[in-house]
Amino acid sequence: MTASKTIIFIHGMYMNGLSWEGWLRRGADRGYVGQAPSWPYHDGVPASLRANPNAALGALRFGEVVDHFKALIDVLPEHPVIIGHSVGGLVVQKLVNDGYAAAGVAVSPAPPRGIVAANLHFLRANFPHINPFAGNKPVIMTPKRFHYTFCNTMSIEASDEAFERYVVPESRNVPRSTLTNEASIDFAVPHAPLLLISAAYDHLTPLPLIEKNVRAYGKAGNPVEFKKFANRSHFICNQPGWEEVADFAFDWLAELP
Repeated sequence: MTASKTIIFIHGMYMNGLSWEGWLRRGADRGYVGQAPSWPYHDGVPASLRANPNAALGALRFGEVVDHFKALIDVLPEHPVIIGHSVGGLVVQKLVNDGYAAAGVAVSPAPPRGIVAANLHFLRANFPHINPFAGNKPVIMTPKRFHYTFCNTMSIEASDEAFERYVVPESRNVPRSTLTNEASIDFAVPHAPLLLISAAYDHLTPLPLIEKNVRAYGKAGNPVEFKKFANRSHFICNQPGWEEVADFAFDWLAELP
């Protein structure tokens, strides 16, 4: 078992800390002290944030999100376990790479710089977020696009309910900047234990992309653990059956030497 009983949960794009509400409760049942801080400009009630996006959000970049969590970790008495989803999963990889974690779990992580997949769903799901011609204003995802991008294994009704509860405005410059050195990972650097989890029907970060991510560590001589969940979408951390995913992550942490 990892020595740390503190977990920092890191959400992905279009979400905030509320999206980890179930994992926080389940982690507490395991004896963990969890925190789910929101990214800059993401804190608040999702419906209110959608109604009044902060104009400053549009300039937010991936590196600022990473630095935000480094600053939070710097004041902790020990390095925590870090669990993240989507771009939050890439933040986990970056923090593990930079020595900020006792252990890390990256669920459906966005790809580090240089990891790409020629996948139609990947291109269709991601281009609207990084479109270089779309300007720098905060973007608000529509319920229809949320269903395709996040919740494609769920009913439209269930997806719409999730949209209302969780979705917040986002910065296009976060995913754009993951194409720069801000999202570079040195796969050859020795690292804390790291688990990558994928969803079999994920449109946003499809399985082949996660497998390439995993292989990059192995080729560099620093293998990571990998788990695929069937019949899941990108909303793997919240859709029905999320408990199985959370329990797998917590069990993996418990089994660490």
